[in-house]
Amino acid sequence: MSRIHGVESKIVTLNEAVQCAEIYRLKGQKIVFTNGCFDLLHVGHVTYLAKAASLGNKLFVAVNDDASVKSLGKGENRPVNPEEARVFVLAGLGFIDHVLIFRETTPLESIVAIRPDIVVKGGDYDESTTDKNEKRYIVGKEEVEAWGGMVKTLPLVEGYSTTLLLFVSGLFIVWDQWFTAMGVWGFNKEYITGCFLGQLPLEEVL
Repeated sequence: MSRIHGVESKIVTLNEAVQCAEIYRLKGQKIVFTNGCFDLLHVGHVTYLAKAASLGNKLFVAVNDDASVKSLGKGENRPVNPEEARVFVLAGLGFIDHVLIFRETTPLESIVAIRPDIVVKGGDYDESTTDKNEKRYIVGKEEVEAWGGMVKTLPLVEGYSTTLLLFVSGLFIVWDQWFTAMGVWGFNKEYITGCFLGQLPLEEVL
């Protein structure tokens, strides 16, 4: 099996995901599920997904299709990468076992079908919230707990998000044009990036 084929084989339909999950359950393996857009993969995503994988034996990642990303109000130009590209990049991560696309508003249908032992979300969600209308409610919590599973949140890596990265890169374009027009060169882009990501003090930028 070529390495590319190995990556492609991890991208599955919901029906295929269900079949894999049933096999893992028969083997007594713990199934972990998470979902998201994963538009521009960054260190925050990789850290989160690696920690999620460590909670069980098999990690399933459900990815929002392009239409559902747009419906989330992330911006007219989102997603930056189409769904096929986003799932392919995720499948390339060794600690992810299966990647699938969901086209519904929420991943509830995928969760109910796969029946994971653990549903994982980021720290911007709340494990204890039971109100389904609450923004921090974890979709699938009621269903997962009904079959003996659990939901768990993992802390986000501070200073990293696709929205922030796009914002900063947009500023770079504007700054480049302005500095060039003003005859100023040599500003430190790496330093400015650190400032906006909260990793460096926003002083002596220029």
